[in-house]
Amino acid sequence: MAQITAALVKELRDKSGAGMMDCKKALGENDGDIEAAMDWLRQKGIAKAEKKSGRVAAEGLVAVASNGTTGVAVEVNSETDFVARNEQFQTLVKGVAGVALENGGDFDATNAAEYPGTSHSVEAEVTEAVGTIGENMTFRRSAGLTVSSGVVSTYIHNAAAPGLGKLAVLVALESDADAATLDALGKQLAMHVAATNPASMTVEELDPAAVEREKAVLVEQARESGKPDNIIEKMIVGRMNKYYQEVVFVEQTFVIDGETKIKKVIENAAKDAGTDIKLAGYVRLEVGDGIEKEEDDFAAEVAAMQG
Repeated sequence: MAQITAALVKELRDKSGAGMMDCKKALGENDGDIEAAMDWLRQKGIAKAEKKSGRVAAEGLVAVASNGTTGVAVEVNSETDFVARNEQFQTLVKGVAGVALENGGDFDATNAAEYPGTSHSVEAEVTEAVGTIGENMTFRRSAGLTVSSGVVSTYIHNAAAPGLGKLAVLVALESDADAATLDALGKQLAMHVAATNPASMTVEELDPAAVEREKAVLVEQARESGKPDNIIEKMIVGRMNKYYQEVVFVEQTFVIDGETKIKKVIENAAKDAGTDIKLAGYVRLEVGDGIEKEEDDFAAEVAAMQG
């Protein structure tokens, strides 16, 4: 068997754009033959996938999965919405969500875990799908919530298929109340989160830097009105309370009835159930959130072609 040297691995890596370990394996499988190893990488979809990996994948799908007391949400991206409607891609995303559920939503554990029906990892399955479907794809993120007693409700806004869509929400409710009752409440709260995108669950959990920035803006606005400092101080208290009601989940007004604060909605539900209900957490994943998309300038492209 030929010796697989570092120089040989580097040569194949430069030629294929594939990862070092993939190149080493390819050379090992092909007795050090560069051309055969290159063909092997292409057959596996690895070389093709690596070359596509620089392209922005900001479309795709989110998926949810739950077993009652644990719920997860995952995001898998593609380059185009057309691929997001592809049955093979949808099956892939559902599969990733299922593995995430087994791993409590932990991203690294999910990525490294075996993909169902294969002998390789989720990460390798996504790479393989790049080669077969023909677009760059990434398993971007996952999140999970677990309660010891109660439910983790899931919600998909504008579902593309069961459990799949562009916006996913999880809401965790800790309680001994009837599971069906809790899940109905959880789904309504999840719809609220989908609509309002709160910055935090409670005032205490708000980013301190964001709070200070808001205060600074409000103080400056009040000073420009010529009010004395003692009046400004009172004004800021009221305006900050209004700010909290806009961005904090439990302080927001419930979108479904338009008048009750979320914390009161939960209190009322607990009273009806005859037992405590605690909002234990929420997750909101929206496809492409935070990804900088490339904007194509078609006119400039045509002009460049004309020289």
